[in-house]
Amino acid sequence: MSEATAGHKLRRELGLVQATALAITDMIGVGPFITIPLFLGTMGGPQAMIGWFLGAGLAFCDGLVWAELGAAMPKAGGSYNYLREAFGPSTFGRWFSFLVVWQVIFSAPLSVASGSIGFANYFHYLVPSLSDWGVRILASLIPLALILILYRRIRQVGNLSVILLVGVLAGCFWIIISGVPHLTAHRIFDFPPNAFRMDITFWVGLGAATLFAMYDYFGYYNVCYLAEEIRDPARVIPRAMLFSILAVATIYILMNLSILSVIPWREVQGNKFIASSYIETLQGPLAGNLITMLMLWIAFSSVLSLLLGYTRVPYAAAADGNFFSAFARLHPKGEFPYVSLITLGLIASAFSLLKLTEVIGSLVAIRVSTQYLPQAIGFFVLRFRRPDMPRPFRMWLYPLPGIAIVAGWIYILATSQLRSLLIALAVFGVGSAAFFIRAQMKREWPFAGSRQ
Repeated sequence: MSEATAGHKLRRELGLVQATALAITDMIGVGPFITIPLFLGTMGGPQAMIGWFLGAGLAFCDGLVWAELGAAMPKAGGSYNYLREAFGPSTFGRWFSFLVVWQVIFSAPLSVASGSIGFANYFHYLVPSLSDWGVRILASLIPLALILILYRRIRQVGNLSVILLVGVLAGCFWIIISGVPHLTAHRIFDFPPNAFRMDITFWVGLGAATLFAMYDYFGYYNVCYLAEEIRDPARVIPRAMLFSILAVATIYILMNLSILSVIPWREVQGNKFIASSYIETLQGPLAGNLITMLMLWIAFSSVLSLLLGYTRVPYAAAADGNFFSAFARLHPKGEFPYVSLITLGLIASAFSLLKLTEVIGSLVAIRVSTQYLPQAIGFFVLRFRRPDMPRPFRMWLYPLPGIAIVAGWIYILATSQLRSLLIALAVFGVGSAAFFIRAQMKREWPFAGSRQ
C-alpha cells in the first residue's frame, strides 16, 4: 500500500440493491436514444436489429467472464487486478494491467463525454435556439457538475443511485408502454431490397451494428470496479451484473421495436432526439417535452455511474504501485479517490466539446483492444495457471461463453473503421512506451528481472 493510502481505505457500504441500481443506470444511459439513427445506418434498414440480439448475447457471455473474475478477486479496479493475476503480477501482468489503467485515462472520459453530448443534444430539443457551440459548451459543463456531486462518501452516492434509477426506469417504460399498442410487423420488418444478401457489406455492417449495440450495453461490469465498496461481493457482484444485463437487454429490444413501429426507419436516421420525436408523435408536444426531461435524467444518471466506477481503476493501480502515485490519494474525510475523480472529470469535460460520431468508434476500439479482449483471453490463462484459486462463482457452460466472447471481440475489431483502429493502436503504443520508460527508470521488470 502506498503512503497516500495509509490509514484510509474504501468503505463497504453498497448492497445488492445499490449495486444493481448502479449497474442499470450505468447501462441505460442516453446511449440507445442517440445511437438508434447511427445503428440503423450501419446496415441501411431494420435488419440492423440483429446487432441488438448479437450484442445482448455477447454482453451476457462477457458478463459471465466478469462475474467469475469479480467474485474471485473482489478488489477495486476490476480488470487491472484480473490481468495482473492472469499474466503474472511480476512480469507481463504488470504491463497489461498498466495498459488497462492507461486506456482508462482516455476511454473513461470519452465514455462520459458521449453521455454528456447526448444530454446536451436532448436539451437542444427543449431550447431550439441553442447554437451548435452552445450545445458543446453545455456538454462540457456536465462532467464538472459530476465532480461536485461525486465529491462525497460512497454511501451517499449509492443511495442517490437508487433514486436516479426510478427516473431511468420511468422513461424506458413510458416509451415501451406507449409503443406496445402500435407494434406492427409491417414497419418492424420493412426491409430494403437485398437486406440479407450475405456478402462482405452485410458482415461489415453487422459488425458496425454490433459495435453500437455493445457501446449501449457497456456498463454491466461497473460493479467490479467498486468491488471493495460492496458488501458480500462474492454473492452480490455476479447477481447484480447478470440481472442487469438481462433486464437492460429486454428493455432495449422492446424500446427499439416500439420506436420502429411508430416512426418509419427511414425517418429515424438523422434524428438526434428520437425519443422526444417518438412520444410527441403519439401524445403531443407537452408529452414530448416531458420525455425529454426524463432523457436528461437518464443521461445524467448514466454518466454519474460511469465516472464513479472508472475513478477506482487508476486508484487501484496507484495503490498497488503500478501507476502514478498521486492517483492513490483518498479524501481524508470522505475516503474516496478524489485525485482520480478530478482528473477524469476534467478530461471528460474537454472531450465533451467533440462530436458524438468522433468518440464512439474510437472508444469501443480502445477498450476492446487493450482491456476486454486481453481479459477474455486472460480468463482462460488464469484457469490454467491457477486452477485451485477459490471461485465462488464459476462460468456457466464453461468454456463456451468464453470462446464466444473472444470471437465476438475479434469480429468487432475486424469490422471497425480504420481510423478507430489507428487511434486504439496509438493508445496501446504510447501506453506501452510510457510503461517501459517508467519501468526502466524504477529498475523494474523487464529491466531488473522478475521479482515478486
